Amino acid sequence: MGENLSELLEPIAAWFRTLGTPEPIVHWGHPAMMGTVVFVLGSYVAYIGWRGRTATDGEISLKNLADHRKLAPLMYLFIVLGYTGGVLSLVMQQHSILESTHFWTGSTVIVLLGINAAIALTGFGGEKKEGLRTVHAYLGSAAMILLVVHAILGLNLGLSI
Repeated sequence: MGENLSELLEPIAAWFRTLGTPEPIVHWGHPAMMGTVVFVLGSYVAYIGWRGRTATDGEISLKNLADHRKLAPLMYLFIVLGYTGGVLSLVMQQHSILESTHFWTGSTVIVLLGINAAIALTGFGGEKKEGLRTVHAYLGSAAMILLVVHAILGLNLGLSI
C-alpha cells in the first residue's frame, strides 16, 4: 500500500523536483516551517485555549477564547498543509511513507485535531457543553504533546535520510 501511495504521488513529486529546489530545502524545509507552526502558533493556541478556560476574570477568559477561536482553525489548516508537504518531501526523497513512525504520528495528529474541530463546530454539543469542552481541551493538549513526539521522530528521520 505504501508503494501505491508513493506511486500515486510520484508525478507531483517529480514536478516539484523540476523546480530545482536545493536539497537542503527539500530535506529540512518541512521541519523548519512546521516547527514554527507547531512551537510558535500551536503552543500559543493551546496556551490561550487553556487560559480562556481557567481564567477567573471573565473579560480575560472571553478575550482568550475569542483569540483561540480565530487562530485554531488557521493552525489546523497550516498543519494539514504541512502534513501534505511532509508526505511529498518523503516521496521527493524516495523514502517509504508508511514505514515512517513520523508519518503515523502526523496522521494521528491530523485525526485528533480533526475530531477537535468537529467538536468545536458542533457548538460543543449544545446542552452537553461542559463535557465536550473538557474533551476538546484534553484532546487538543494530547495532540500538542503528540506533536512534540512527532517533532523528535521527524528530527531522527531527517538525520537518517
